[in-house]
Amino acid sequence: MESGVASVSPPPSDPLEAFPQQNLEPGDIAVLVLYFLFVLAVGFWSTVKTKRDTVKGYFLAGGDMVWWPVGASLFASNIGSGHFIGLAGSGASVGISVTAYEFNGLFSVLMLSWIFLPIYIAGQVTTMPEYLRKRFGGNRISITLAVLYLFIYIFTKISVDMYAGAIFIQQSLHLDLYLAIVGLLAITALYTVAGGLAAVIYTDTLQTGIMLVGAFTLMGYSFAAVGGMEGLQEKYFLALASNRSGNGSCGLPREDAFHIFRDPVTSDLPWPGILFGMSVPSLWYWCTDQVIVQRSLAAKNLSHAKGGSLMAAYMKVLPLFIMVFPGMVSRVLFPDQVACAHPEICQQVCGNPSGCSDIAYPKLVLELLPIGLRGLMMAVMVAALMSSLTSIFNSASTIFTMDLWNHIRPRASERELMIVGRVFVILLVLISILWIPVVQASQGGQLFIYIQAISSYLQPPVAVVFILGCFWKRANEKGAFSGLILGLLLGLIRLVLDFIYVQPRCDQPDERPAVVKHIHYLYFSMILSSATLITMSAVSWFTEPPSKEMVSRLTWFTRHDPVVQKEQVPPATPQPPTLSQNGTPEATSTSIQLEIVQENMSKTHSCDVTPKQSKVVKAILWLCGVENKDKEEPVGRVEPIIMSLEENHVVKTLLDINCIVCITCAIFLWGYFA
Repeated sequence: MESGVASVSPPPSDPLEAFPQQNLEPGDIAVLVLYFLFVLAVGFWSTVKTKRDTVKGYFLAGGDMVWWPVGASLFASNIGSGHFIGLAGSGASVGISVTAYEFNGLFSVLMLSWIFLPIYIAGQVTTMPEYLRKRFGGNRISITLAVLYLFIYIFTKISVDMYAGAIFIQQSLHLDLYLAIVGLLAITALYTVAGGLAAVIYTDTLQTGIMLVGAFTLMGYSFAAVGGMEGLQEKYFLALASNRSGNGSCGLPREDAFHIFRDPVTSDLPWPGILFGMSVPSLWYWCTDQVIVQRSLAAKNLSHAKGGSLMAAYMKVLPLFIMVFPGMVSRVLFPDQVACAHPEICQQVCGNPSGCSDIAYPKLVLELLPIGLRGLMMAVMVAALMSSLTSIFNSASTIFTMDLWNHIRPRASERELMIVGRVFVILLVLISILWIPVVQASQGGQLFIYIQAISSYLQPPVAVVFILGCFWKRANEKGAFSGLILGLLLGLIRLVLDFIYVQPRCDQPDERPAVVKHIHYLYFSMILSSATLITMSAVSWFTEPPSKEMVSRLTWFTRHDPVVQKEQVPPATPQPPTLSQNGTPEATSTSIQLEIVQENMSKTHSCDVTPKQSKVVKAILWLCGVENKDKEEPVGRVEPIIMSLEENHVVKTLLDINCIVCITCAIFLWGYFA
């Protein structure tokens, strides 16, 4: 197994080349092609099988997913190829501290279904900006937020995942970076555009299975290569690059590599920051981010959503074992490349002068695995990439269509919304491709840390606004808006400073201003959260309280309020009966209708198309799920989703016990590795 080290490779190859003589064999490529065909088959099967010609069917998968696709999709949307590359890379360069993010997420994903989801269901919301619009009134918060979400998606999620997936493909197939990216995006955008959320969730489930099988296989191979956990703990500290310059600490493994909790002042991840600073962005991600919440809202009922969260929470334990430890093994087996410490040499190895830890995972795949399995692992990486990209594409287009487009054109027909949502996906793809060179240049070659730093500057203010909105009835629009704007301004200033004053390399003096140099981004996250909290509380307290309907069914304490009856203007076309009209038992029960499309969608009737259509037009319309059936049925009909807060008592108890077991396991793991 050790023979994979570069020095043994045939003489013509350069000893510093990251992947000497490693191309995929025909066997591997066959596995990859099979995988792509399989995914496209599942994507198109779910496209044909589900209702994708209504806004609800397209954006919420019809609201009838059971727990296991929901759980698998939560995990797959979260774990992108950026995780494989980033977590393994951070493991190789600094040890297991990055696992803290994963263990933190475990608590947040449980809070989503037990605490936040009941509020969203009671408030009948489909997007997160929509929740804030209902809770605080006005449009400025929800529009600010919709724009911010799209910004965060493009700058942290889409481009990072694409860059990570492309590193992999470029290294193994020796394709051009941009060619690799465009090819991947074409396949991904195809079934996202065609099938909507249902296609995304089903393909995610398939991808999760493939990811786990492949990652566990590689974990077995890598532990075998170093002699298990004991071997890793012994050899990791000896893994130094032979080309390291003798003096200084450059390229040395950290002494606290096997601890999660580290020194509060001098370390890379200080422990107070992990406990407090990390929890707020983590809550933002798992409890208020459209990508994640949309999956839980697509569940059949609250119990299925809780089951999905539990499944995802148990799976959040895995990244430490299937990504971080293998990354550390990679450093032990290939110290000259993965642990290179000299800028010129790193530039030669992987084209990144600030360090090559990001190649840790691809290196293992291409050097350790036999033919066939290598193809499977490539498929895993592509699966991770595609699953997180499709999730983001779908959620971003939901936010754009339901929050921004509906605001610009309140009378848009359902058909128009479907087409706008799909065109927006294609637009996103183009923007993301243009952003890649910037990602390549930033943040010391540690991808995962780049994502987390940006998150710590932009997410805390949003998270605080949601938390106060959900749990403090007195919070009002003026308070929320001033807190949000102040927090975002502070965060943006720090973000810009970070981009101007880049972290110096190990051998260079640190001449950054004190606010960047001495305030760790996790500490900054704590400062931001406190500033937003204080501003929002103070302004809310000194201005008028929110009206009753802005609080009813929209906070934790009012989620069981009776449904308020609304005065109904007789609509132009017959509307589906709403709860308040049936009057009888349903009006008091907690079953809810998520009526997404407002009455005004029935106003425009843009479907008077000429009967003769070319084959091309028909194909495009089929892809967009808007075939010409509109003649028979009026546009405005949107069948309501009824999702209830009531749960079967036995199921509820089982889920609660399971939740406690899961939290206990998590606390044990924290303690063991801290």
